Amino acid sequence: MTTTYPTEPGGDLATAAAFFELGDRLGILHLLETNPHVRPDAVAGEVDLPEANVRDYLEAMRHAGFAEADDEGRYRLADDYPDIRYQAGYVSWSMNANRPYIEHAREFLLDPDNADRTYQRDLRQVAVASEWIGRRAFYPAALEAIISLAPTRFVDLGAGSGRLLIDILSRFPESTGLALDISAGACEQAELQAKKAGLEDRLTVVCRSIQSVADDPSVIAGADVIHGGFVFHDMMPEDEEVADRLLARCRETLGERGTMAISDVVPYRDERRERAFSACTTYFHQAFMHRRLLTIDEWREKFHNAGFGHVEVVQHRLPSGRLFLATA
Repeated sequence: MTTTYPTEPGGDLATAAAFFELGDRLGILHLLETNPHVRPDAVAGEVDLPEANVRDYLEAMRHAGFAEADDEGRYRLADDYPDIRYQAGYVSWSMNANRPYIEHAREFLLDPDNADRTYQRDLRQVAVASEWIGRRAFYPAALEAIISLAPTRFVDLGAGSGRLLIDILSRFPESTGLALDISAGACEQAELQAKKAGLEDRLTVVCRSIQSVADDPSVIAGADVIHGGFVFHDMMPEDEEVADRLLARCRETLGERGTMAISDVVPYRDERRERAFSACTTYFHQAFMHRRLLTIDEWREKFHNAGFGHVEVVQHRLPSGRLFLATA
């Protein structure tokens, strides 16, 4: 008698996260994502690996259903790859972006200061997993909201590689923007991407912390839309007073017609769709990163204390993610 077993979504998702992380680290995944099809020999030359090793990886991707091959030996990503990558991003962020907290949990709980110095998260892994999730889970809502505001001067605090700014400026030929980030590598990427998009004359890149804007708001001068994506919680609780002053500075700059847009995570949500991943993000941020996540009501209070009169809350697809749109 033959026993028929159900599909194993857990196994499929874990496999996708492992294969995609491998491909990302090897440089193969980027070539698959940016080309309609690839040949193993060409990929091998690009990533400096033996062709046999590249072929083995591509064949494993094909057998897993994540890639396809044609009669000429060329490989392409499967049509549902973006859907799978999005789901795999949650596994990658939970398990690997937070790997030090999992492997050294006891040290972090007993001696957090020493553990923070000794065990660092892989920030590249954090960025990759966040990108896989963010393309669908929080980026679209922020992009749609800002497009609806038709900004003439757009500032992105914690802009990373500047993708949001580039998308906005590309849609509004008369607008200008400023990308601010503390990471020199991110700022270099933003400058490179702006040049590729032909926007270097309209996009200014500044390598500074967002905290610095509280004391020197010159970089946000003239803005009618200011955005901060998942950066404000990094100031809580030790720099909370700085965050309050920063919000007040933004309110002064934006005047009566501007909008402050902040995407961030809120703590424990009990709705069925959000509760599991919300618990994950809340626990890791509070227990290991020592961040204080603000509730929706606490965010409203902060905006009102800064002088904003109206706050709209938009739910991201990301469980526990919210977009706050504050105006006069």
